[in-house]
Amino acid sequence: MYTIIHAIIGYFFLLLTVRVLSRRPGAQLTLFEFVIVFLIGGVIILSTVGNDRSVTNCVTAIIAVGLMHRFVTWLKARSPKLGEIIDGTPLVLLKNGEYQVEVMRGMRIDPEDIMAAGRTKGITSIHEIKYAILERNGAISIIKAQS
Repeated sequence: MYTIIHAIIGYFFLLLTVRVLSRRPGAQLTLFEFVIVFLIGGVIILSTVGNDRSVTNCVTAIIAVGLMHRFVTWLKARSPKLGEIIDGTPLVLLKNGEYQVEVMRGMRIDPEDIMAAGRTKGITSIHEIKYAILERNGAISIIKAQS
């Protein structure tokens, strides 16, 4: 029974922490933010089913991770270069109807992935796309060619 109560407390504390750390929807989280969510979740799981079932230790560890996240976010705001290292930069996958093969190969993106993103914008042909950009959050942005 203690494990269930501890898991419930951990769930609500994780929910509160994620709400405080980021206001973006899940589809827009960066890799950095996903790592934070998984790390905090792991801390809660370990304190729920591990040998140390102290709620105090669990909360302290989550607060420490949350404060580190805030600190690194502050550092990223002060140093754009650090932000590029942690979050990455947008990459052009398609430019004026031509696939950027090296970039696509490096990111393991197929032409079908670009066309899938294009179809969400009502695009049926590669020639209707001026740019396809892989954003920092992993989404593919499509900029339509002028008609």
